Amino acid sequence: MSDFAPAAEVAATRATLERLKANMRVTIKGKEDVIEQALVCLLASGHLLIEDLPGVGKTTLAYSLARSMDCGFSRIQFTSDLLPTDVTGVSIYDETVKEFVFKPGPVFANVVLADEINRATPKTQSALLEVMDRGKVTVDGEAHAVGTPFMVVATQNPVDYEGTFPLPESQMDRFLMRLQMGYPQPGDELEILRAPRLGYDAIALNPVATRSDVLKMQALAVRVFVEDSVLDYVLKLVTATRTEAEFKAGVSVRGGLALRTAAQARALVRGRDFVVPEDIQEMAGPVLAHRLSLARQTSDALEERRTVLAALRRILQAIPSPE
Repeated sequence: MSDFAPAAEVAATRATLERLKANMRVTIKGKEDVIEQALVCLLASGHLLIEDLPGVGKTTLAYSLARSMDCGFSRIQFTSDLLPTDVTGVSIYDETVKEFVFKPGPVFANVVLADEINRATPKTQSALLEVMDRGKVTVDGEAHAVGTPFMVVATQNPVDYEGTFPLPESQMDRFLMRLQMGYPQPGDELEILRAPRLGYDAIALNPVATRSDVLKMQALAVRVFVEDSVLDYVLKLVTATRTEAEFKAGVSVRGGLALRTAAQARALVRGRDFVVPEDIQEMAGPVLAHRLSLARQTSDALEERRTVLAALRRILQAIPSPE
């Protein structure tokens, strides 16, 4: 699949990741698995969707990740009256030069927090499609690159809450992973209650990784070795979703590639230069579940998510993993 990543670079990446984890633990209590998966998404050069009930720390996680890196950061509060140009930018006529000049929008940053993305109309949501897929924005026929690294971290409440618009399948497919925060354990919640109440802008985290660090880690992740039997395992899992009666349609080719890429990043986060079946199994839910919808209609988004995850677990149990 690829050359083995150099051991020294793997060790240096592990040290950087440990700094990032420790930094994020300052504000995110008791969520080691969520922190690790967010970093996996970063190393895989993917976009992250954090979906859960209001008030469980979705935006805090996004802020903590962004503030831990010395990269450009912007936050977009999605509302029903937000326009596509409020996200991407707009061309304005400049009297001094007698021509239209492009004024970049907040999407031109290394880490973009799309807060409550499903409160915007589908038209505004679609403004992110091109930039999430190709890393550029086209305005008036001219393409503008947003730079690297580039990561969209979006938060949303379940779509059955009032005032929300479901993200279209094409938008969901742009997100490498979807995570849920869940409620904290009693001891962790008590620690949160003891702490002073701070606004998001007051989150005081010093960056512990540079832009160059992030780019090096992302470049190293794609060099993590994937043995052919593991690739065959990925193919079998993806193919099984296409014949599963519970699902309206199976995982796309893009979804299979996403699973492989996320597994490579997880292996690197765990200090390995090769992928093992456990990496595939652990990433299957976060990477594949949001790309699948049920064949039967349901109005309960949370129930649909649970049913999809249960079907994925059955598939994982039915397909033997490679030795």
